Parts: sequence; C-alpha cells; structure tokens
Amino acid sequence: MISLNELAMEIVDDMIDYQDELNIKVKKLRNKATVIDCGVEALGGYEAGIMFTQISMGGLGTIDMYVDDINDVPTAFIRVYTDLPALACLGSQMAAWKIEVDDYRAIGSGPARALALEPEGIYEMLDYEDDTEYAVIALEASRLPDEKVMDYIARSCGVRTNEMYAVVTSTKSIVGSVQVAGRVVEIAVSKLYKLGYDVSKIVSALGSAPIAPVMEDEQKAMGAVNDSILYYGKVILSVKEHSDIFSKVVFSSQKEYGKSFYDILRESNYDFYKIDPCIFSPAKLVVNDLSTGKTYSYGTLNPEIVLKSFGVQKT
Repeated sequence: MISLNELAMEIVDDMIDYQDELNIKVKKLRNKATVIDCGVEALGGYEAGIMFTQISMGGLGTIDMYVDDINDVPTAFIRVYTDLPALACLGSQMAAWKIEVDDYRAIGSGPARALALEPEGIYEMLDYEDDTEYAVIALEASRLPDEKVMDYIARSCGVRTNEMYAVVTSTKSIVGSVQVAGRVVEIAVSKLYKLGYDVSKIVSALGSAPIAPVMEDEQKAMGAVNDSILYYGKVILSVKEHSDIFSKVVFSSQKEYGKSFYDILRESNYDFYKIDPCIFSPAKLVVNDLSTGKTYSYGTLNPEIVLKSFGVQKT
C-alpha cells in the first residue's frame, strides 16, 4: 500500500537537511512540532517551490520548470505529471481542508488530509487509507502556525505533535506562485470529480501553467496565481473512457469566463472558500481515450488576460 505521508516525509527530510541552500527556515515549536517556512518570513525559491508541490502531491508527482513565451514575453512555466492522478490530486493535493484556529486561517492540502479524512468522502471513493505515526501538511497562509494550530492539526490526524510537520508559504512568494501553478492537473481532476466523472478511469495526467510573478498585495497575488491556470493552464489526460463531461471542465465553459480571478475573489468578499468550486478550471484540456484511440481538445488560451493579471508592462 502506498503511504502518501511516508513519501512526502522523504522530501521533508531533504528540506530540513538543505534549508540554507533552499532559502527556507525550519522551526521547532515548543510542542516539538516542526514548521518549515518556505515563503512567509523566508524567501524560498524555485527549488523549494518544486519540493513544496511534490509534498502537496504526496510524493506522487514529477515536476520541472522551463521558460516559454506568452505573447513574446518570456515567462516561467511549471510542468507536472503523475501516473496516479486520482490519489495524488484528490487524496493529497486538493486544497480541501479549511484550517481555522482562533484568528489563524490557512488553506490546507497534502497527505495529512488522508489521516484526518478531510473530507471523508474522498477517501471512501478512493478506497484509500494511510497509516503512519507522522503527518505532513502543506499550508497556504499569510502567517506561520503556532503551537495551538499545530496541536489542532495533529489531533485531527491522530498523531503526536512531535510527529507533525507543516510546510508553509504565503501566496505572495516565489514558492506560493510555484505551488499554485503546480495545481494545474489537480484542478482538472477535481473538476471532473465534482462533475461526476469516475476519476479511477484517469490513467495518467500531465499539465503546465505559467508561474505568476510575486506581488506585494496578497489578494492581487491570489488573483494572478489562479489566472495562470484559468487562462493559460494546459492539461493532457489519458483515460479509459471518454465522456461529454470533459467539455465542461475548461474555464471557457463557465459563465465567469472573461473575469479575472481577483474580481471573482472580490465578489466573494475575499473568502476563498465562498467561491464556487466549479470555477477552478484549466484553460485547455486534451483527452486521449485509450479504449478508442481518439483524442479530443477543449478550451482556449487567453494570453491577454494573463499578462494583464501578471502586471506585465512591455517597453
């Protein structure tokens, strides 16, 4: 049986060993929980962003970066692929755990969700159970968690606090931009799950998305990192069975198409969890039906909205 937390812990150990090279900071709290700051007070960087994304996928994703042009503007891109997309994306990477402890707020993802069963229905559908004495969570937050937050997460996961590990980044950081762009495949798989497609029929998945530049304003950063997927994220799926559902996966099929994610967020009073989950979509989707050999293409790219969201000024 695959252990998402065990695979992620191997990457966490490397982060701890190479914290100086990665521009991250490792903190041991008074309750002996470990917090790895990848982009809140620490600078972080591209390599830390790759490792953060791998952790969020429970060690089941392969990730690299490259440079490509968007309307003649050189842009950093992330590329993600996995041969266990349902488990990697829904069982680990999906941002499905809303962490709220007193005034602390964070978006929780990663393999710790499998121990806390957040949400339980996902793991019933996957028929998956993880059983480790330690837990690894990925947090997107503007502050680092304290002992009370880590106690809450550890209790939810059924582990001791000294076996609780959190990798943390803010949205307005290099790692924050990388790890959101690195959700491009997860966005497609999650959308299919919400639309009722049997995700066990997805054999392999590959995707790419531009990495948004770092911004000072947290909400503008949230807008830019999500626009990178909505308007320029590309996903290729190999599936056992094609369905008409796939046409509904891309963002151009949504009534909100044409709006920036910042505007969508503002209309939701800047509450990420008030946004309709079906909004989260890739720009383009290509599906190869392994049972028939046919390939289908959906959606469109919108470079103008992406560059505007990124604040790119051509001179």
